[in-house]
Amino acid sequence: MALTPDEKRAIVAEVAEVAKDALSAVAAEYRGLTVEEMTELRVKARQGGTYLRVVKNTLARRALEGTDFECMSEQLTGPLLLAFSQEDPGCAARVVKDFAKGHPNLMVRMVSVGGEALPAADIERLANLPTRDQAIAMLMGVMKAPVEKFVRTLAEPHAKLVRTIAAIRDQKQAA
Repeated sequence: MALTPDEKRAIVAEVAEVAKDALSAVAAEYRGLTVEEMTELRVKARQGGTYLRVVKNTLARRALEGTDFECMSEQLTGPLLLAFSQEDPGCAARVVKDFAKGHPNLMVRMVSVGGEALPAADIERLANLPTRDQAIAMLMGVMKAPVEKFVRTLAEPHAKLVRTIAAIRDQKQAA
């Protein structure tokens, strides 16, 4: 069933709108996946904050024009699905990478972050990026460390005095 020009315009507009606000994108070849596997991937993508769409390459090229992901246009060949991260830069990479572990027919073709197309091997680096909550927790830990060390330094002379007095008391009781 061929798409009408209005349907094609709607798809291009939808993908362009998502790509405009996305943080990263992953293009993967899905040849050999069953309908059930694709449905499972779509469910996992939805749960993971990822927009997933199978789009004809010519429509994808039009949709990516003027976005940070325009660098992917020239490499769009074959049956590809596009996954856009909407919550944090690594969520699409995590979804695709995790799904590809159990489904070898899903092969990552390219990754794009910040207007730069990266090779498929970089999906591992992108997937290992911390989530927003993890990054905030790491930042708070780094900010809290100097204060904790300062408090421990202030408390140490008193603690050492108490330990010394307790050792003297134990020594006198033993004698």
